[in-house]
Amino acid sequence: MGKVLSRLTLPGVLRQVRHVEPVRPAAAGGLVARVYTQVERDFGMLAPPMILHSPAPEPLAAAWGILRESLLAAGTVERPVKEAVATAVSAANACPYCVDVHRATMDGLVAGNPAREIAGARAEAITDPVVRRVAAWTLAGATRAGAARQAPPEPPERTRELAAVAVTFQYLNRMVNVFLGESLLPPQVPDRARGPLMRLFGLVMRPAARRAAAPGASLVLLPPAPLPGDLAWAEGTPFIAGAFARAAAAMEQAGRHSVPAPVRELVTAELAAWNGEPKGPSRAWAEDAVSALPSGLRPSGRLALLTAMASYQVDDALVARFRAETPGDRALVELTSWASFTAARHVGAWLRTTTASPGGPGSVAHP
Repeated sequence: MGKVLSRLTLPGVLRQVRHVEPVRPAAAGGLVARVYTQVERDFGMLAPPMILHSPAPEPLAAAWGILRESLLAAGTVERPVKEAVATAVSAANACPYCVDVHRATMDGLVAGNPAREIAGARAEAITDPVVRRVAAWTLAGATRAGAARQAPPEPPERTRELAAVAVTFQYLNRMVNVFLGESLLPPQVPDRARGPLMRLFGLVMRPAARRAAAPGASLVLLPPAPLPGDLAWAEGTPFIAGAFARAAAAMEQAGRHSVPAPVRELVTAELAAWNGEPKGPSRAWAEDAVSALPSGLRPSGRLALLTAMASYQVDDALVARFRAETPGDRALVELTSWASFTAARHVGAWLRTTTASPGGPGSVAHP
């Protein structure tokens, strides 16, 4: 089914990706080909949020690993509840593309349309108590203060899985906002047809969504790595911890390759002081922040900061200024993926996953 659906949807998928030229499946080799095979098999199609990473193979494998092991792989949390987290994070991050996709997927799995209430930040209106608790926890977790007020919604093992989905979509929302449009559907589709077409998409994706994948298959794509301390919330759930440990190492490597050290230091410092609140419609804060950088590094600094903290503000002009200084698709994907994952880790560190105080072990190796 995955290969058939991918062949049918591939022309539209390729047209959706902005700023870079994705690797076509027929031309894929090595790591990209191995990831594509898993995506088709386990997700049901070559999804645009994955294929946009293809100019940078290691970030592609990292993005797929955390998505697969958190959302698609069998665990203790039911897929509709995970989809509730994906929808809530996407709504909080102003990512309409991801809201549409995961709302449609959730609507294809459960009755009662709770995804509509989640997308509207109306968790209290949800009748299912588990989905209501999880949605409230996820929406509150968009800010440090909100996360501190919300107790973990489920027992620790289940909450770790929910946190993995939340951090994955903190990452993917940022990349989607940079590289994709506002909807899975082309802009020329009439408004009256969009609802029925998204419901059809949910029905088409339902068989794959109901079929939980065996955990751990993505771990062969990247080498083992230690789990950083800020990802210690994943400890105790081996396949998720392994995926995030590998992703962290791959994203750090991408950052060292394509993000100048002063830019990495600036983004890390700005994130340390950020509490998750929206930065506002103006980009003056970013201009102030990059003014300390040498002029040749400011395009990288602007793009990295906005990707990390206000990805919905990234526009064609901002990307063009970066590409004038740093040509090549791989560099663009590596910079934005590093910034997105660094921000996602920052948010994940303040989510309450246990009733204990934050903290835990430092670096723990995972097979």
